[in-house]
Amino acid sequence: MNCNWIIREAEEKDIPRIRDLYNQGILDRIATLEEQPKNMEEMHQWFHRRSPRYAVLVAEVNGEVQGWASLNPYSHRCAYAGVADLSVYIDRSWRGKGVGSRLLRALEEKAKENGFYKMVLFTFPFNHLGQGLYRKMGFREVGVFQHQGKLDGRFVDVMAMEKILQPEQQ
Repeated sequence: MNCNWIIREAEEKDIPRIRDLYNQGILDRIATLEEQPKNMEEMHQWFHRRSPRYAVLVAEVNGEVQGWASLNPYSHRCAYAGVADLSVYIDRSWRGKGVGSRLLRALEEKAKENGFYKMVLFTFPFNHLGQGLYRKMGFREVGVFQHQGKLDGRFVDVMAMEKILQPEQQ
């Protein structure tokens, strides 16, 4: 299949599609502990309350957004200012087809530009497709938090992964 790929910063016009993809992750129960789909007001607030340092990127394939990724605050403590948490959401029909890899490469470059030295993420141990992507992109498993949250009334474990972006400065 011949595809025209563009990775770019998200814009106001992308919010409905970002919401749709996020809601797919919520409904599929593979990407977040959130249980209720997000409405447009919630997504507008999420988008507009972000510092420019915490970029949101979208992947357009043949002119349609098929995935998005964002840098998020890991902690509000100054000691962790160089660490970014990340989110990645891909349309069901495009998972496993390279969208995530392209988004993560671009997000890593954006993280370095914005002064981050490390990216972390939290995923479900049963999200094997996501873990495959993260490992392929150089993330390593740090550990598993047992009973980290509840999803549909049952405890769920959450795996932490990390990638160092810049070597230690002497």
